[in-house]
Amino acid sequence: MQIEKLLKQPNALPAAPKVVRKLIATFDQEEVDMNQVAALIEDDPVLTAKLLKMANSAFFGLTRSVSNAKEAINVMGLIKVRALVIAASFGEGFHCVGSVNMNQFWRYSLNSANLARYIALPIRIDENTAFTSGLIHNIGELVMHVGMPEAMIDLDRSVPMLDLKRAKAEKGLFGYSYAEVGAALAREWHFPKRMITAIEHQCAPFENETYEPIAGVVHIASWRARAEEGHMRSEMLINTYPDPVGLALGIDPDIVVGEEIPALTRTEDASEPA
Repeated sequence: MQIEKLLKQPNALPAAPKVVRKLIATFDQEEVDMNQVAALIEDDPVLTAKLLKMANSAFFGLTRSVSNAKEAINVMGLIKVRALVIAASFGEGFHCVGSVNMNQFWRYSLNSANLARYIALPIRIDENTAFTSGLIHNIGELVMHVGMPEAMIDLDRSVPMLDLKRAKAEKGLFGYSYAEVGAALAREWHFPKRMITAIEHQCAPFENETYEPIAGVVHIASWRARAEEGHMRSEMLINTYPDPVGLALGIDPDIVVGEEIPALTRTEDASEPA
């Protein structure tokens, strides 16, 4: 199926809820009123409930539970809370997706987000854009499963969704991958341009005319999160580490090659935002 036809399939590109559109608009604001953001989130009780479920899950390991959006922002910070509300809205739009293990999908996505922020901080790349891009970088997979379920089920059998070779397999079959599809959804929802570029070029971050370091950060973060889901150990981590991207960004490979790194969680409870 051509990508243009895929994007026109029923329910393939869910509409952004009003609260999420307003939250996305705050990415471009120099100063954000935290109280206003909290009130905005709480205008949508369903998304607020999903946010609190995720925030209080074992995945985040908070020392105390939070009971409203304002508390969540105070304890976790705007970067995480805003991204989690956006993820919750995606969970609403993609509640049950064919053969996709949604708990694993969101655990992997949250690990990718944590890793992207962890990688971005020491090399002085915007942690906000890195975290959110990491969290939603793989959303194109859900669009593809909704838009062409039979083809994706066949692909899942031969190359599992979180396999390191997944993007290459999709390109070979369809001429595009989850990266291009995810960028199309990000455009539809009016995400900032840098985030769209990072999602679109995550698989080959420096093989395009637009140099966007966050695409490289997402590339390495998603590699490490996939490796975690595949239970890779030291030798395989070293052998699969994407050296060219790491060198271009000036990343110390030791911070992501180790089996135990602080940005990863192995908890089974990722509190799927659905």
